Amino acid sequence: VFPGVRQAQWLTKTKLVEGLPPAVQGIVDNPALGLQELEERAKHMVSHARLWDTAEVAPRREKYCPVLFENLIHICRLMSGKYPSLSKRMLARNCRIAATWERESILLQVRGLSGILMNSMTPIPPVASKEEIVATQEHVLETFYPIAPTIDLQEVNVYKELNDTGFRDGYPYSHPHTLFFLESANVRTDRFRPEQLRAKMLMFAFGNALAKAKELHGDDPKVLEQPIVVQSIGTDGQLFQFMVFQLNTTDLVSNDGIKNLVWIDSDQKLYERAQCVPEVKKRVVTKPAGISGFQPDTFKKFLALYLHGTV
Repeated sequence: VFPGVRQAQWLTKTKLVEGLPPAVQGIVDNPALGLQELEERAKHMVSHARLWDTAEVAPRREKYCPVLFENLIHICRLMSGKYPSLSKRMLARNCRIAATWERESILLQVRGLSGILMNSMTPIPPVASKEEIVATQEHVLETFYPIAPTIDLQEVNVYKELNDTGFRDGYPYSHPHTLFFLESANVRTDRFRPEQLRAKMLMFAFGNALAKAKELHGDDPKVLEQPIVVQSIGTDGQLFQFMVFQLNTTDLVSNDGIKNLVWIDSDQKLYERAQCVPEVKKRVVTKPAGISGFQPDTFKKFLALYLHGTV
């Protein structure tokens, strides 16, 4: 069982803020950026993924979820005409990450495949102000007593404390920007539930930020002068999870002092339903074929996270 967000918060010493941070919400709400001009195209891309890119009557999730992701990234890339620095990005697939830290008296490690990672030549600037970071000292982390917070984590013998961003020294796109997790298994029981997916997103955003912090500043636990921001987007091809994580400290042993911060915007539908063939009752079309209930705001949030750090 993959842990929930509350457990992930304890493991990563993180305070949760509901919704998107103002820096990202500001991009969503800014009419001058012309995001709404891309709405029709986004709707078209949803139709393409769900209805057309297939010979089957109803395409399977493992097919349409990755196609939809590629389509949305394609729309995002169209913005690089307007913002040339967007071209200084690189999508890496099947990235391996390893990060090790100590929490109370437990040695923890996050490692494995961290989805699709978009890297950038420049880091995303911090989203929380110095005052907000200092204020996290007052935040009390939830404990799970008498249950151990590591209850369902896998125990392994660690022979080497690995911290590895997965990229060689000198790689020009060296800053983690956004992680994408596609929960595209066709059978529901093989997919992470939204809560599990959000926990996985948090653990891997934290892992990428921590590995980067150790690469830049060494292994000594400290409060970072320049916090590291890593974003995460998870989807099953219809429902989206958006996350912005800010690593403020690598001093994770105790519950005291500065905490890390995460903003989560949960369970945002991109559309209500995709009807591949019309539903007919008594010779009357009750549900026409097509996409219904398209939610432009969910698309704009996807785009805003992509643009964040550039716009």
